[in-house]
Formats: sequence, C-alpha cells, structure tokens
Amino acid sequence: MVLGAGVTGVTTAWYLQQAGFEVSVIERQAGAGLETSFANGGQISISHPEPWANPSAPWLALRWLGRADAPLKVRPAGDPAQWRWALAFLHECLPWRTRRNTAAVAALAVWSGRCLAELRDATQLEYEQRMRGILHLFNTPSEFKQAPHRAAELAHFGIEARVCSAAECIAIEPALGARHGPLAGGLYAPGDESGNAHVFTRSLAERLEQAGTKMYWSTQIQRLRHQNGRIIGVETLDAEGEKNMLVADAYVVCLGSYSTTLLSPLGVRVPIYPVKGYSITAALAAPAKAPEVSLTDESRRIVCSRLGDHLRIAGTAELTGFDTRLRPERIRPLLEWAQHNFPGALNDARVTPWAGLRPATPGNVPLIGKSTCENLWLNTGHGTLGWTLACGSASALTHLMRGEQPDVEFPFRR
Repeated sequence: MVLGAGVTGVTTAWYLQQAGFEVSVIERQAGAGLETSFANGGQISISHPEPWANPSAPWLALRWLGRADAPLKVRPAGDPAQWRWALAFLHECLPWRTRRNTAAVAALAVWSGRCLAELRDATQLEYEQRMRGILHLFNTPSEFKQAPHRAAELAHFGIEARVCSAAECIAIEPALGARHGPLAGGLYAPGDESGNAHVFTRSLAERLEQAGTKMYWSTQIQRLRHQNGRIIGVETLDAEGEKNMLVADAYVVCLGSYSTTLLSPLGVRVPIYPVKGYSITAALAAPAKAPEVSLTDESRRIVCSRLGDHLRIAGTAELTGFDTRLRPERIRPLLEWAQHNFPGALNDARVTPWAGLRPATPGNVPLIGKSTCENLWLNTGHGTLGWTLACGSASALTHLMRGEQPDVEFPFRR
C-alpha cells in the first residue's frame, strides 16, 4: 500500500506493480499529482546535484536578508521543527558533507535518468517532454568563473556538461538574443530533459488503474495503526465521511512534507521540513520569442521550461511552515524575469501562479529504504529534485523490498 499519489508515490506504485506486487494507493486529493508535483519547474535536472546546503548558502542567505524577492527566504516562526531543521541545514553546509551529499544525489540522478528513459520507451507516455538538455546561465563574470569547475565535477559523476560563451548560449537557445542585460556565459547539459510532471504523473496513474491497481482517491489518512513493531493498518476517512481501516502486508510512505506528521506518533523521526516554492505558467503570445531549451538562471535561482504553448517559470525557496498562500511579492519576480529575458513572448493576461511545498531534508538527500517498523518503507524527502529522482528512487526501493541491492551508490536506509 503506497501512501501518496504525487510523482514519487505513483512511480513507486508503478515499479512495485511491474515487479509483481499487488499494489494499492491512498491519496487525499481527487487525482494524482495535484500538490507538489502539480506545477513544478518541469526539469529532469541530472546536471544539478549540488544541494541548497553548501558552503556558500549561509553567506547568500545573509546577503539576501530583508529582500522580499530573495531566492532563499526564512520566515522565522515559533515552530521548534523549523529551528531544528535550519540548524541541521547549516551543519550540512560543511564542505565535506556537501561533497558527500552531492555524490549521493548525482549517483541517484544518473540512475533515475536511465530508469525514466526505459519507462518512457516501455509505455510511450506523452507529457510535453523535450529532450533538448538544460542550459545553466551565469549573469556575471565572477559566477561564470565557477563553470569549468562545475563541468569537471559533473564529468567525475558521469554527467556531460560543457562550458559555453554567451554567443554559444544564444546559438543553443536563440530566444536569449533578445534578453535585456548582460550574459557572461553558461553550462550546457545535453542529457537533461524537461516536461510536464503533472501530466506524467496523471498518465502513469491511469496506466496503473488500467492494470488493476486500487486507487483510493479523496481519502484522508488519519493515522497508522501499529502493534509489536509492525503496521497493521491505515485508518482513513473517505469523501463521504466514512471511516475505514485499509490493510496490506507492507506500506510505503510517499507523503512528501506530510511524512513527518504521520510518522512521528510511531517514533519514526524523519528530518523533513516543507520548503515552499513558487511558479507561474504563462500562455505564449509569440511562441517564436519563447525558449525551446529548458533554462536555469544560476544567479537568480530561477528555472524555465517550455510546455507546449505555455512557459513554466519557477523558483525561490521559502521556509514558512505549511503555508501555501500565494504572495504577490514572490510571484512578481518570476514574471519580471520572463519579461526581461524574453520580451514580448508571454501573454501577460493569461498567467497562472502556484505555490507548493517541497519536502526537503537538510542535505537534500531523500530518505529511501526501510523504517524502524518491520513492514514500513520510506520514499520521501526529495526536495527540489522530486521528479528528477522519482523513477530511480522507485526502482531502487522496489529492489530493496525484493531483498536485492540496487546498482547505485546511495545511502539507503536499512
């Protein structure tokens, strides 16, 4: 029984079913991928394994302090969990821990990219995908100086990326030729992809239902019942207000930021805290002026992906608990960024804003494997790389649940 039907939960159910498990899924929404997976940046970003927690993060946070549009913003609250997570985040910024976390995420990302390609070939899913790579942009010469080191580090992990001049960036994505302001250069990762994570998740969930997976839509999980170190059932509340106890042999928690709430009463501690992100999805007024290649602005921490006749622009990280309210001062910079970089491309009257909670561990390394309960498994805490790591995480967890060792160097929970 998989708890949660975001991109992580649905891919987990898919790989388990393909391995011969009888699978059911519980989801509080009326369909798949309607929360964190709904309007993310749209990138399969294998070339960006470095976590937010790195040696430069504390200084950047101080530099951005007080800015309403800061890429990383902390709204202090009286929540002890927020402070514990923030302190753990600072610990993960130590150089040796950043190197360890980067290596773990890179290994899983490479594995996950292969898994996604195999799944796509097997299912022929269509989700507005583009296999045109990701171009990382640097606006200042000082930032661009780090590009050769980044490329060498990625090559060490088996990830192709090449340093590009400003002219080469425009050759890769001609729409950048109209942007206002300087462009120092870029880093192009041709093996990366982009697409619509919600469409992917929904389409895969439909395949699961067709293959016999029982999907409990609009079903609230109240709590996990446990006895003698085992989970014996899930207490739920359906759309009609009827209480039920749903039972399986094994349970997988794929509840993102809400994993902590469900697991704490069992004594299972997971260092996950919601990191709020924003996006806008804008209809195109002039498609020829919009980018075809997915972009990452390294200076502003903003990503951009072409989804059919729309452009998705996403970014920022905000520690504000479970608040999903849309804040105009956080949305506005995303629209201004698109207007600055691609003047005349967007239909400004048809822009849909969104905010969602990324389930982040302090070091951005997800929790995959067995919990302290005998039949309870975890696949959660993927932070900003949920879709990038989804297929690899689900495949690896399936191996673990079958008693096998996944062929990837990653600190799985035993």
